[in-house]
Amino acid sequence: MHVFVTGATGWIGSATVDELLAAGHTVTGLARTPDAAQTLTAKGATALPGHLDDLDSLRTGAGTADAVVHLANKHDWANPAETNRAERTAVRTIADALTGTDRPLVLAAGLSGLVQGRPATEDDASPAVGPDSPRGGSENLALEYADKGVRVVSARFAPSVHGVGDHGFIAQVAAAARKHGVSAYIGDGTASWAAVHRPDAARLIRLGLEHAPAGTRLHAVAEQAVTTRAIAEAIGRALGVPVKSVAPDDAMGHFGFVGRFFGMDMSASGAHTRSLLTWSPLGPTLVEDIEAGAYGTAE
Repeated sequence: MHVFVTGATGWIGSATVDELLAAGHTVTGLARTPDAAQTLTAKGATALPGHLDDLDSLRTGAGTADAVVHLANKHDWANPAETNRAERTAVRTIADALTGTDRPLVLAAGLSGLVQGRPATEDDASPAVGPDSPRGGSENLALEYADKGVRVVSARFAPSVHGVGDHGFIAQVAAAARKHGVSAYIGDGTASWAAVHRPDAARLIRLGLEHAPAGTRLHAVAEQAVTTRAIAEAIGRALGVPVKSVAPDDAMGHFGFVGRFFGMDMSASGAHTRSLLTWSPLGPTLVEDIEAGAYGTAE
């Protein structure tokens, strides 16, 4: 297949492009900058200049490809309304371009806030509905197109897609440990996060693109529940700093913006995804990655 990928040089997107190319697909990636375009062409992909608000480029990329993987997101934590607006508009633009073609659209989604008190499953519908909801309600918006001739597949990523070079939530937690000289968790540390190694997530995207039916929700989850205390303890061992609890009221001051999330339970099951796609994660666990130095080591 010829696959159009947004976010093609991002953390998950770059691994996805590698996975697609290795499997024999051709790739066109949306490139915001000349450096991003050069990175893509060096891999053997084609670069399409554009960005998330360049709707003409999104239409061109989607309209000339056999499939779309939408991974780009502004992640503007200072202006979530703008992030939500841009995501919803981009998803609608891409889905409109694919309507009636039966071509696949795999889009990124999250696991935050799906359920409370138990691991989220693929059967759990996202509560994010409408333009003012997280990610602009893009998952539910996209799934509406499953009845409009688009093979929509939602790929829900664990809050930690980990590995060397990660600059996401766990990297921010580790940065806070270096800054304060102590690795912290919030409260009693029993809040749990799902996790997946980056190459395993990329392989899941490819398998979903190739095989998942329209309307499928996939969970890119290798580990169902890693406690935040276990994460903090692993960071403490890797950085050689002590470990302690911080009160929920002090979380933002210690962690910065990630303090909004580190005390939340974001556990999830991927059992249905594994069965549907015969997907077996192969990479190291989150704690193994941390202890191996993926997020820094003691100086």
